[in-house]
Amino acid sequence: MHKRHLHHLLKQIKRVSAWYFVAAIIVTAGVAVYSLRQNNLNAIALRDEVLKVDQENGDVEKALRDLREYVYAHMNTELSSPNGAYPPVQLKYRYERLMAAQKAAEPNNGALATQAQAYCESQIPTGRSLNRIQCIEDYMTTHGTMSSKPIPDSLYKFDFASPAWSPDLAGWSIVLLAFLVFLAIVRSLSVLWLKHNLQQ
Repeated sequence: MHKRHLHHLLKQIKRVSAWYFVAAIIVTAGVAVYSLRQNNLNAIALRDEVLKVDQENGDVEKALRDLREYVYAHMNTELSSPNGAYPPVQLKYRYERLMAAQKAAEPNNGALATQAQAYCESQIPTGRSLNRIQCIEDYMTTHGTMSSKPIPDSLYKFDFASPAWSPDLAGWSIVLLAFLVFLAIVRSLSVLWLKHNLQQ
Protein backbone atom coordinates (compact mmCIF):
# COMPACT_ATOMS: atom_id res chain seq x y z
CA MET A 1 0.00 0.00 0.00
CA HIS A 2 1.36 3.43 -0.97
CA LYS A 3 2.66 5.52 1.94
CA ARG A 4 0.65 8.56 0.83
CA HIS A 5 -2.51 6.49 1.05
CA LEU A 6 -1.49 5.17 4.49
CA HIS A 7 -0.81 8.69 5.67
CA HIS A 8 -4.22 9.80 4.40
CA LEU A 9 -5.91 6.90 6.25
CA LEU A 10 -4.05 7.77 9.46
CA LYS A 11 -5.12 11.39 9.16
CA GLN A 12 -8.78 10.39 8.66
CA ILE A 13 -8.73 8.03 11.67
CA LYS A 14 -7.10 10.65 13.89
CA ARG A 15 -9.92 13.07 13.08
CA VAL A 16 -12.04 10.97 15.45
CA SER A 17 -10.23 11.73 18.66
CA ALA A 18 -9.62 8.94 21.16
CA TRP A 19 -11.07 11.29 23.77
CA TYR A 20 -14.47 11.03 22.07
CA PHE A 21 -14.41 7.30 22.72
CA VAL A 22 -13.23 7.79 26.30
CA ALA A 23 -16.03 10.29 26.99
CA ALA A 24 -18.68 8.12 25.31
CA ILE A 25 -17.49 5.01 27.21
CA ILE A 26 -17.59 6.86 30.56
CA VAL A 27 -21.12 8.21 29.91
CA THR A 28 -22.43 4.85 28.66
CA ALA A 29 -20.84 2.99 31.58
CA GLY A 30 -22.49 5.47 33.97
CA VAL A 31 -25.90 4.89 32.36
CA ALA A 32 -25.38 1.10 32.50
CA VAL A 33 -24.42 1.13 36.20
CA TYR A 34 -27.29 3.47 37.07
CA SER A 35 -29.90 1.42 35.18
CA LEU A 36 -28.63 -1.88 36.61
CA ARG A 37 -28.86 -0.39 40.09
CA GLN A 38 -32.39 0.89 39.40
CA ASN A 39 -33.45 -2.57 38.20
CA ASN A 40 -32.22 -4.04 41.48
CA LEU A 41 -33.86 -1.33 43.62
CA ASN A 42 -37.19 -1.76 41.81
CA ALA A 43 -37.09 -5.53 42.38
CA ILE A 44 -36.36 -5.01 46.08
CA ALA A 45 -39.26 -2.50 46.33
CA LEU A 46 -41.61 -5.02 44.68
CA ARG A 47 -40.40 -7.75 47.05
CA ASP A 48 -40.99 -5.47 50.04
CA GLU A 49 -44.49 -4.79 48.69
CA VAL A 50 -45.17 -8.56 48.57
CA LEU A 51 -44.05 -8.90 52.19
CA LYS A 52 -46.16 -5.91 53.25
CA VAL A 53 -49.27 -7.24 51.47
CA ASP A 54 -48.65 -10.64 53.06
CA GLN A 55 -48.50 -9.07 56.54
CA GLU A 56 -51.66 -7.05 55.89
CA ASN A 57 -53.50 -10.09 54.43
CA GLY A 58 -54.01 -8.33 51.08
CA ASP A 59 -53.90 -9.54 47.47
CA VAL A 60 -50.65 -11.51 47.65
CA GLU A 61 -51.20 -13.17 44.26
CA LYS A 62 -51.17 -9.82 42.42
CA ALA A 63 -48.12 -8.51 44.31
CA LEU A 64 -46.28 -11.77 43.70
CA ARG A 65 -47.21 -11.73 40.00
CA ASP A 66 -45.94 -8.13 39.63
CA LEU A 67 -42.64 -9.12 41.25
CA ARG A 68 -42.25 -12.26 39.14
CA GLU A 69 -42.97 -10.45 35.86
CA TYR A 70 -40.52 -7.66 36.70
CA VAL A 71 -37.70 -10.02 37.70
CA TYR A 72 -38.19 -12.18 34.58
CA ALA A 73 -38.09 -9.08 32.32
CA HIS A 74 -35.09 -7.22 33.78
CA MET A 75 -31.45 -8.09 34.35
CA ASN A 76 -29.75 -7.63 37.74
CA THR A 77 -32.95 -8.29 39.69
CA GLU A 78 -31.74 -11.30 41.69
CA LEU A 79 -33.17 -11.00 45.19
CA SER A 80 -31.08 -13.58 47.03
CA SER A 81 -28.03 -12.49 48.98
CA PRO A 82 -25.25 -14.54 50.64
CA ASN A 83 -26.34 -13.47 54.14
CA GLY A 84 -30.09 -13.25 53.54
CA ALA A 85 -32.87 -15.80 53.90
CA TYR A 86 -33.32 -18.30 51.12
CA PRO A 87 -35.63 -18.34 49.24
CA PRO A 88 -35.74 -14.53 49.36
CA VAL A 89 -39.56 -14.24 49.21
CA GLN A 90 -41.31 -16.02 52.08
CA LEU A 91 -45.01 -15.54 52.77
CA LYS A 92 -44.52 -15.98 56.50
CA TYR A 93 -47.78 -14.40 57.64
CA ARG A 94 -49.93 -16.22 55.12
CA TYR A 95 -48.37 -19.51 56.14
CA GLU A 96 -48.92 -18.76 59.84
CA ARG A 97 -52.56 -17.83 59.18
CA LEU A 98 -53.14 -21.08 57.28
CA MET A 99 -51.50 -23.12 60.04
CA ALA A 100 -53.67 -21.38 62.66
CA ALA A 101 -56.81 -22.03 60.58
CA GLN A 102 -55.83 -25.67 60.16
CA LYS A 103 -55.28 -26.04 63.90
CA ALA A 104 -58.61 -24.36 64.68
CA ALA A 105 -60.40 -26.69 62.23
CA GLU A 106 -58.99 -29.82 63.84
CA PRO A 107 -61.39 -31.67 66.14
CA ASN A 108 -60.67 -31.64 69.85
CA ASN A 109 -58.60 -34.82 70.03
CA GLY A 110 -58.92 -34.96 73.83
CA ALA A 111 -62.73 -35.00 73.68
CA LEU A 112 -62.64 -37.43 70.77
CA ALA A 113 -60.36 -39.79 72.71
CA THR A 114 -62.77 -39.72 75.68
CA GLN A 115 -65.68 -40.59 73.36
CA ALA A 116 -63.64 -43.38 71.76
CA GLN A 117 -62.69 -44.82 75.14
CA ALA A 118 -66.31 -44.80 76.37
CA TYR A 119 -67.51 -46.42 73.17
CA CYS A 120 -64.84 -49.12 73.17
CA GLU A 121 -65.33 -49.92 76.87
CA SER A 122 -68.99 -50.56 76.15
CA GLN A 123 -68.15 -52.76 73.17
CA ILE A 124 -65.15 -54.74 74.45
CA PRO A 125 -64.89 -56.54 77.82
CA THR A 126 -62.20 -55.47 80.28
CA GLY A 127 -59.83 -58.37 79.80
CA ARG A 128 -58.98 -57.56 76.17
CA SER A 129 -56.98 -54.33 76.39
CA LEU A 130 -55.12 -54.80 73.07
CA ASN A 131 -58.41 -55.07 71.20
CA ARG A 132 -59.67 -51.99 73.04
CA ILE A 133 -56.61 -49.95 71.97
CA GLN A 134 -57.20 -50.96 68.37
CA CYS A 135 -60.88 -50.06 68.78
CA ILE A 136 -59.98 -46.58 70.12
CA GLU A 137 -57.59 -45.93 67.20
CA ASP A 138 -60.20 -47.07 64.68
CA TYR A 139 -62.87 -44.89 66.30
CA MET A 140 -60.65 -41.81 66.20
CA THR A 141 -59.71 -42.50 62.59
CA THR A 142 -63.32 -42.81 61.45
CA HIS A 143 -64.74 -39.98 63.60
CA GLY A 144 -61.97 -37.43 63.27
CA THR A 145 -58.25 -37.19 62.73
CA MET A 146 -55.46 -37.94 65.11
CA SER A 147 -53.45 -35.06 63.64
CA SER A 148 -53.58 -33.20 60.34
CA LYS A 149 -50.57 -33.26 58.09
CA PRO A 150 -48.67 -29.98 58.36
CA ILE A 151 -48.85 -27.70 55.34
CA PRO A 152 -45.45 -27.77 53.52
CA ASP A 153 -43.85 -24.35 54.03
CA SER A 154 -42.04 -24.71 50.68
CA LEU A 155 -45.35 -23.83 48.97
CA TYR A 156 -45.05 -20.33 50.46
CA LYS A 157 -41.40 -19.64 49.56
CA PHE A 158 -40.39 -18.18 46.21
CA ASP A 159 -37.28 -17.31 44.22
CA PHE A 160 -37.22 -15.90 40.69
CA ALA A 161 -34.22 -15.88 38.34
CA SER A 162 -33.50 -12.75 36.34
CA PRO A 163 -32.24 -13.03 32.73
CA ALA A 164 -28.57 -12.61 31.86
CA TRP A 165 -29.57 -9.86 29.41
CA SER A 166 -32.80 -7.92 28.94
CA PRO A 167 -33.93 -5.44 26.26
CA ASP A 168 -34.27 -2.52 28.67
CA LEU A 169 -32.11 0.56 29.37
CA ALA A 170 -29.58 -1.54 31.29
CA GLY A 171 -29.33 -4.18 28.56
CA TRP A 172 -29.00 -1.78 25.63
CA SER A 173 -26.51 0.46 27.45
CA ILE A 174 -24.31 -2.60 28.05
CA VAL A 175 -24.53 -3.49 24.33
CA LEU A 176 -23.59 0.09 23.39
CA LEU A 177 -20.75 0.09 25.91
CA ALA A 178 -19.33 -3.15 24.46
CA PHE A 179 -19.62 -1.70 20.92
CA LEU A 180 -17.83 1.53 21.91
CA VAL A 181 -15.01 -0.40 23.61
CA PHE A 182 -14.69 -2.55 20.47
CA LEU A 183 -14.49 0.56 18.24
CA ALA A 184 -11.93 2.18 20.55
CA ILE A 185 -9.73 -0.94 20.38
CA VAL A 186 -10.07 -1.14 16.57
CA ARG A 187 -9.14 2.57 16.27
CA SER A 188 -6.09 2.20 18.52
CA LEU A 189 -4.86 -0.92 16.70
CA SER A 190 -5.42 0.75 13.31
CA VAL A 191 -3.38 3.81 14.34
CA LEU A 192 -0.55 1.60 15.62
CA TRP A 193 -0.58 -0.51 12.45
CA LEU A 194 -0.56 2.54 10.15
CA LYS A 195 2.26 4.22 12.11
CA HIS A 196 4.29 1.02 11.99
CA ASN A 197 3.88 0.74 8.20
CA LEU A 198 4.71 4.42 7.65
CA GLN A 199 7.97 4.04 9.57
CA GLN A 200 9.16 1.19 7.35
